[in-house]
Amino acid sequence: MADYQRSDLDTPVAGQRRKLINIDGDSVGAFAEKVARFFGTGEYLFWQTVFVIIWIALNVGAWKFSWDPYPFILLNLAFSTQAAYAAPLILLAQNRQEDRDRVVIAEDRRRSEQTKADTEFLARELAGVRIAVGETVTRDYLRRELEELTDVLERLEAKIDDESAARQAREHLEHGERDRKDLLSEPTMGEINERGDDHR
Repeated sequence: MADYQRSDLDTPVAGQRRKLINIDGDSVGAFAEKVARFFGTGEYLFWQTVFVIIWIALNVGAWKFSWDPYPFILLNLAFSTQAAYAAPLILLAQNRQEDRDRVVIAEDRRRSEQTKADTEFLARELAGVRIAVGETVTRDYLRRELEELTDVLERLEAKIDDESAARQAREHLEHGERDRKDLLSEPTMGEINERGDDHR
């Protein structure tokens, strides 16, 4: 048995109605926007004013045939018809503009979220770089360490020189005492003669 969801049961099924005339909403909306833009210009006001003046002049003047006498009922009817069409066209243009504004706002929100995410990422990267730079050796620190190392090497060299000089002095002293001992231990001529007589 199929599983039904409550939302499916609560939602009425909309029947597909066939339309006798298919009207392209985008084309009508584009036309409405053009008309609304034209209604909001000074050019439209100028030409409408010229048209009204000419209409009144022709119907009030000394013409034998006046198709719209003084109360100008036909002119009022024309303006009423124009207003009846102008208001929905302007509303349609406003609705399309609101839809566009909604899309632009959504896009701006998405871009601002992306910018915020990028900014947070860059902030984290900068913090990481700061930490890494804080752990690196600076020039002054390296110079100070090298100077200390040079001092240690100089002291070691001085100690080595002192040790080698002391060793050489000891070796000279030892050689001098050995020579002295050898000189003292060499037999004299009398001792040699005595030894020779003893052997005989």
